[in-house]
Amino acid sequence: TLTPHPAETNPWTRAQVQSLVAAGRQDDLRKRLCCRMSFGTAGLRAPMGAGFSRINDLTVIQSTQGLHSYLSRCFPDLRDRGVVIGFDSRGQEESGCSSQRLAKLTAAVMLSREVPVHLFSTFVPTPYVVYWCNGAQICSPHDREILCCVEEQLEPWSSSCWEEELVETSSLRTNPLADISRSYMEELTSLCFHRNLNRRCPLKFVHSSFHGVGHDYVQKAFQTFGFAPPIPVPEQKDPDPNFSSVICPNPEEGLSVLELSVLLAEKENAPIVLATDPDADRLAVAEKSEGCGWKVFTGNELAALLGWWMFSNWKDAHPDPEDVQKVYMLSTTVSSKILQTFAREKGFKFEETLPGFKWIGHRIHELAQAGNTVLFSFEESIGFLCGSWVLDKDGISSAAVVAEMASYLYHKHLNLNQQLHIIYQTYGYHLSKTSYVVCEDPPTINSIFSRIRNFGGTGSYPKTCSGIQIVHVRDVTTGYDSSQPDLRSVLPVMKSSHMITFTLQNGFVATLRTSGTEPKIKCYAEYCAAPGNSDVSRLEEELQSFMAALLDEFLEPERNNLTRRHI
Repeated sequence: TLTPHPAETNPWTRAQVQSLVAAGRQDDLRKRLCCRMSFGTAGLRAPMGAGFSRINDLTVIQSTQGLHSYLSRCFPDLRDRGVVIGFDSRGQEESGCSSQRLAKLTAAVMLSREVPVHLFSTFVPTPYVVYWCNGAQICSPHDREILCCVEEQLEPWSSSCWEEELVETSSLRTNPLADISRSYMEELTSLCFHRNLNRRCPLKFVHSSFHGVGHDYVQKAFQTFGFAPPIPVPEQKDPDPNFSSVICPNPEEGLSVLELSVLLAEKENAPIVLATDPDADRLAVAEKSEGCGWKVFTGNELAALLGWWMFSNWKDAHPDPEDVQKVYMLSTTVSSKILQTFAREKGFKFEETLPGFKWIGHRIHELAQAGNTVLFSFEESIGFLCGSWVLDKDGISSAAVVAEMASYLYHKHLNLNQQLHIIYQTYGYHLSKTSYVVCEDPPTINSIFSRIRNFGGTGSYPKTCSGIQIVHVRDVTTGYDSSQPDLRSVLPVMKSSHMITFTLQNGFVATLRTSGTEPKIKCYAEYCAAPGNSDVSRLEEELQSFMAALLDEFLEPERNNLTRRHI
């Protein structure tokens, strides 16, 4: 019988389950109650609502109990260390869930075991909250071990775990907001290179916080850089869990969700629009075009600009050629190779990580421990990190850095898009395209990737795509990399999902990977053209043709009943 957990005391989620039972929605009930949340590329993620596979009071309490069990094993001094808990503005009215309520329940579980809790008193951006003891998001083996501990701690320990009021009465609760805000803004000054120029900047900037937490923090970051505060989009300035003014609360969707920002920018004669996502760890940027309309930069294009900007300013302060030997930039493997091209030309080091900023954060920590400097890191889904004092993507600091870059270029009689084309003309155009196919049948997905791994016979990967020779294949699912002398992938083996990267003779790079959270095969393709090859229309046509061939030859959408989607 599919019924709520007997410990579930939230009347809204109980009502959701009872309503599904009454309606005979067996498939929906099974999806909610017959599996549990698991770690993806960015932690335990799921919709809010009733069920063990959803985020709700009970599953948060269960997860926190498992986390406490694992932390106690790893840190005998946990009662001295304590834990940090932050929350944003998201919530779901029909399940009675809010990020703040769930944060208080998380705190209650820890406080019930006499663990000190540093719980922020209000909404904060993700970069304010550290994860593991090194400041980066957790990854394997910690994620697997935590889930095992969760399974062992499913029954709520006591009624105290449900008592939100504990955070108001416990002497073990502190509020780190003032200290963290002060420290963050002090560290932010290390990314400001032209404060006097910023003070004289005539440019106006519009900022949307997408009904999230970013407004106050972006305002403070601008002031730290010497700018006047950006003009906020009034309809989207204040936190709103219903995201009432946007179709989709994701600034990565482009102009369709930046409509209010662009209208305000036109009215205020502001040439730059900045938009942070609801938890303010990602940043979208749009610029008024010279003729008409607006240019919305992709994550890869912004990375080209920010990588150029961070290295140029670092180089001005470090003229000794030897210093560059300990400088790094990082990106996830499905992101543009533009930083790799920069590195070859400028002499610094570049590394790729698996998808997910958690891998970047851990690598930054390792490199810093060895005395290296990581100037810039990014992932293509508009996640950027300038510097390395926060080990997660950071839309707050990135917004201020983009504003300073735009101000500097303005004084050089350039805008962001013009500078982007200068970069591409110098280092070669790096044009990217992303799409995906939907496949609801996991065995079909496994069959598709098995065919790729045995394309020309057992253990033989494809030799060509669209008639172009494939020079290297990397398969992080099996640990194979034909570009390495020992044929072993430098990236960690990731057996839980499929991911294969092809490098082709003419500068194409393509990756096929399965999504960790959705029934998708994602396809990433980039054309890394040689400098001087600047017929952009032709390059885009060739990339489009290659992407179509990649899908047709390797995924066979019609034969496998796959639904195509374009991003």
